[in-house]
Amino acid sequence: MKILVLGGNGFIGSHVVDELLDAGHEVRVFGRRYEIWRKPLPSVNYFLGDFSNVPMLAEALQGVDVVIHLISTTVPSTSNLDPISDIQGNLESSVRLFQVMVSVNVKRIIYLSSGGTVYGIPSTATVQEDHPLNPICSYGVVKVAVEKYLGMFEQLYGFKPLILRASNPFGPRQGHDGVQGVASTFMQKMLSNGKVTIWGDGSAKRDYLYVSDLARICRMAAESELTGIFNAGSGTGLTLIELAHMIEKASGMKLNIEYKAGRSFDVREIVLNIEKAKSQLNWVPEIAIQDGLSLLFNWMQMKQDSVAGRNDM
Repeated sequence: MKILVLGGNGFIGSHVVDELLDAGHEVRVFGRRYEIWRKPLPSVNYFLGDFSNVPMLAEALQGVDVVIHLISTTVPSTSNLDPISDIQGNLESSVRLFQVMVSVNVKRIIYLSSGGTVYGIPSTATVQEDHPLNPICSYGVVKVAVEKYLGMFEQLYGFKPLILRASNPFGPRQGHDGVQGVASTFMQKMLSNGKVTIWGDGSAKRDYLYVSDLARICRMAAESELTGIFNAGSGTGLTLIELAHMIEKASGMKLNIEYKAGRSFDVREIVLNIEKAKSQLNWVPEIAIQDGLSLLFNWMQMKQDSVAGRNDM
């Protein structure tokens, strides 16, 4: 199949591209710039531009069988600072994409939503796809709105959307600047002898997923004929303290933790029920969290050693 990956040069997108290429698909990537961590892949057709560039989007969509939409211009921790920008960069641009897809007759789309934010404060121990949607940050509100527009385009124009509500992905090539990606941020602070900030008392519980497992469910979704909404997570929760201990085990180092007051937009506990993805997509996570943390730490240490080696030359 010909598959266009929007955001294919980012953290998640680069792994999705690898997964698709390994499965023999023809891949196009639309993004603002090339990947940070490696050179452009010779087998990939790249389109570099802003998400709002309609002519370039239309060109990239020509002859495509499936779109995998991974672009997001905000993250949960920053989205509330400028909701208007969040709406313009993500909701407006996504709806514009859907209109271009109608014009070039592309109907199949896989959309990466957010299992950590769209549900809001959960009323059950594990959250199923039919749980009420009550997001408490702009990022989640916009994700829900995009989902609703996909439903509208399905009804009016015959779209075939599959929505993946993913938990917190982690793994190699993830940014570690503290904005998003708690595991990589903690590890970077550890490697640079800095302090790790935990908001609240460390009991907040999250669902984490190794990035290759997320990339695999994106590929399986694209290859399927299914539509609808699917959670994508590990199905188990870890507190921040538990995650910190697992990072220390993976690295053999100690974290220097400082605690700060909890933030109002942080959900205290969210763990995804993934039985639907297991039964209908035949997908299960393959990489245990502890193993994934070891893989991430080894990659980060290798990158740090590589930079140090160049500086010594």
